[in-house]
Amino acid sequence: MVAALFVRADSIYKTIEGVDTWDVVRDARKYAGPHPVICHPPCRCWGTLRAFAKGDDEEKNLAVLAVEFLRRWGGVLEHPYRSTLWTACGLPRPGQGMDRYGRFAIDLDQHWFGHRAQKRTWVLISGCQITQLPPLPFAIGQAPRVITNVHGLRKGDPRYRKEVTKREREATPPAFAAWLVAVAKLCRPKS
Repeated sequence: MVAALFVRADSIYKTIEGVDTWDVVRDARKYAGPHPVICHPPCRCWGTLRAFAKGDDEEKNLAVLAVEFLRRWGGVLEHPYRSTLWTACGLPRPGQGMDRYGRFAIDLDQHWFGHRAQKRTWVLISGCQITQLPPLPFAIGQAPRVITNVHGLRKGDPRYRKEVTKREREATPPAFAAWLVAVAKLCRPKS
């Protein structure tokens, strides 16, 4: 059993056997263990586009709480590439190896798992070794869509691609969810 915390109401995790899901209704802040966790805390206040975010401090603090859950129960935390959560919480960046709490981070792209847009992601892992991780898929080529077109590309430009929907931007691709569940099942809290 693993617990998926801070998930959408229509989360893919609710369809996966052996996953105890905690969304806004169930209130993930009340999770008290004992299973390893998969944390998807809100990221808009921490990501590259945080200047446009409308989140408040209470929402922002959910990510800090997720880091604590990871320390306590082991598991994985998913956040955007270059999330400022890493600096705020002193987390090891991808490629830096394991920290004194038994945590390490990897950099991947959710497009490898079937997301229609390139969505670089950092995954913080606590409670297992990097050599234990299941294989990562790898996709070469450009994703058919983008997360946002804030970079000034307009229709007619050959580099222009349509944006994904808000739901697609927030949802976890099924193959990525399955991979995160497999990783969380390997994790144990550091004694």
